[in-house]
Amino acid sequence: MVVGMNVMRKNNVVIRDLSALEALGGITNICSDKTGTLTQGAMIVKKVWMHGAGILTVLKTQDPNDPTQGAFSEEPEADLGGSQTDAGSEETISNEKTDYDQQRSTAALKFDIPDQETKESPQEESEEKTVSEVEMTADLEALLRSTALCNLATVRKETEGEDKDKWKTNGEPTEIALQVFAHRFDAGKRTFESAGWEQLAEFPFDSTIKRMSVVYKSPENDHQIFSKGAVERVLELCTSVGVGSNNEPLTDLLKDKVLKQMDAFASQGQRVLAIATRTWTQEWLNDKSNDDKLRAEVEQDLTLLGLVGIYDPPRDESKSSVRECSDAGIKVHMLTGDHPATAEAIAKEIGIIPKNLGTLAPAIAASIVKKATDFDAMTDEEIDAMPELPVVIARCAPHTKTRMIEALRRRGLYMAMTGDGVNDAPSLASADVGIAMGLAGSDVAKSAAKIVLTDDKFNSIVSAIREGRRMFDNIQKFVLHLLTSNVGEVILLIAGLGFQDQNGFSVFPLSPLQILWINMITSSFPAFGLGKEKAASDIMRRPPHDNKKGVFTAQILTDMMVYGLLMGSLTLLTFVVIIYGVNGGELGLDCNKQFSDSCIPVFRARAAVFAELTWLILISAWEFKSIRRSMFRLDPHSESRFPLFADLFENKFLFWSVLIGAVSVFPAVYIPYVNHKVFKHTGITWEWALSFGAIFIFVLGIEAWKAIKRQFHLFEQGDEDREEEEQRVMRAKKLSFRQGFFTMAKSTTSFSKLSRRATGESGISEKKEARVMREQSA
Repeated sequence: MVVGMNVMRKNNVVIRDLSALEALGGITNICSDKTGTLTQGAMIVKKVWMHGAGILTVLKTQDPNDPTQGAFSEEPEADLGGSQTDAGSEETISNEKTDYDQQRSTAALKFDIPDQETKESPQEESEEKTVSEVEMTADLEALLRSTALCNLATVRKETEGEDKDKWKTNGEPTEIALQVFAHRFDAGKRTFESAGWEQLAEFPFDSTIKRMSVVYKSPENDHQIFSKGAVERVLELCTSVGVGSNNEPLTDLLKDKVLKQMDAFASQGQRVLAIATRTWTQEWLNDKSNDDKLRAEVEQDLTLLGLVGIYDPPRDESKSSVRECSDAGIKVHMLTGDHPATAEAIAKEIGIIPKNLGTLAPAIAASIVKKATDFDAMTDEEIDAMPELPVVIARCAPHTKTRMIEALRRRGLYMAMTGDGVNDAPSLASADVGIAMGLAGSDVAKSAAKIVLTDDKFNSIVSAIREGRRMFDNIQKFVLHLLTSNVGEVILLIAGLGFQDQNGFSVFPLSPLQILWINMITSSFPAFGLGKEKAASDIMRRPPHDNKKGVFTAQILTDMMVYGLLMGSLTLLTFVVIIYGVNGGELGLDCNKQFSDSCIPVFRARAAVFAELTWLILISAWEFKSIRRSMFRLDPHSESRFPLFADLFENKFLFWSVLIGAVSVFPAVYIPYVNHKVFKHTGITWEWALSFGAIFIFVLGIEAWKAIKRQFHLFEQGDEDREEEEQRVMRAKKLSFRQGFFTMAKSTTSFSKLSRRATGESGISEKKEARVMREQSA
């Protein structure tokens, strides 16, 4: 367990609760945030829309913190009166032909294009020349002022030290992106405050209303209110749009235009924020005796200044991590505060949902993406009746996460929940495994979670699950090794009670010190070595184990009895052959206490049984490197014809524990005084053949039992054989939702009933299934 914690620490995972180590291997669902976890958290403003002024696009940015990098292009407003493009479409909202990097699509989103690797067209060159020529209109100035002042982030350029001339930022990623954008025009927060703008009040961001507002006193001594937030939540407070000559009342037609523009940005994977302002004509009393009432009074009759599209590129490793979860029978849910179109676009790119939802059954496709308001409005009965729980929940609030946990738990699933805010603490505490963000997370969230990610990356969660599964497997191997030896010893010792000498006293096949030596010295170190085993090659291609059953599964209990019975029978048979087959049943007198000539047969039999039992226990440690695979080919993908020695030597601690333990038998048998007085056995000759022969029979028996389990699919996770299961998975790919199928990921293991429940298979007639299979074959 200590080794596992060290491995997780190297993988940027800190375990706060040891119970999470075992629990990780049984995770069936992961509920993850998007920003900074599935995505890079390196946000940058890509597009800005201002009513009547067109669209401003930021090009060729390589450092999201550096406002001096990049170029601009200006586009006229597009006619959005027609049908809207789908999320993931490569169509743009502009009629003009633009650079690929300008119109990002979910088919191939791109963040950085190094200048030296990009062949620029004449159009691009002309656009770069207009960087300093972007006209500072009244619309742009008003938007920049609101963006910079309604902001808590800081952007500064280092003037000394090792980081001289580097740009440093501090704050929440979204606000950093907005502040960097304002700095591109030398219109940062400090610039305005130096010019006489003075902050009077702040109404912080609230996850329930999804907006933030500030009150500033201008150099002209009037009061201005600046607001930003989710488009729907800001738009409902606005009564006009635009400034100067572009200002006009916000009619239903204009409101529809704004919403379509928002959808256009969101469909390209951008988080869209609305920026608004208002002039406060009353005297500011700064009365905070009733903040909610004051806030409601402040946040009304706003003027919409524009929309800002912020792009957060997915992490390079997120798609492969989601695919790995799919192969492991783990479903990934994305719970985000973004707009549904933004969330859907990113989810499609990462592989959380298929790019073409039409491949799914209609009922399942309708439940894949949900708004939090729709999900929260449903009753528990309605949620439980859904064929598939939502995979993407947009505009997610903290209490939505708690409802999602309850819904998963009612389906008998085992979930991990990520979070970073104070409001996420209840969901982190109630989840089976709460995972807090170490970089962006609050102290409250970290305290409520069992696991803390020091890098906030989704692939660290997958690494933790892989390590949790490895540790669970190794615990099972450790337990199987110890219990098998105990069962074998119990069989030998209980049967040994029937061996009675001339005085009617039972003669022990093993002396007490021999048993202690085997249990404490010989078998302990190989058991520890099994705890250091590396993860199996298919560990992330099998379904999660059932945490309710723990390590004592039906397979472990059955293996323990089979191997223990075989071990006990072989050692008992050796004792019987030496005593009754060769020495005519001579058990001597008082051979449990002292050595005498009459006890020589018993002492020789004990030595042979001692050596044999020691070696069987040691060999079983190598056999238990895999509970199902042959010891002679532990890695099915190995190209070696005989990889036994390479596989055994891979775990050096286990290898030398077995080897040294096996050699230690000889001095224990032959050292004078120690053999007679301590262990109550003596040197042997031909009896070695029985001990060596038992090893071959034992290995043959274990290999035969493993082969039987593989051949007849005994104790697999599920009761279907492999061929039938593969056919079922093919049907599921066509008719139900399974993450990763659109990436052509193939599962090599048999899925359990849990997998069927997780994939949400709908009830389909056998005739329809057969028809679909014929279509698939065609």
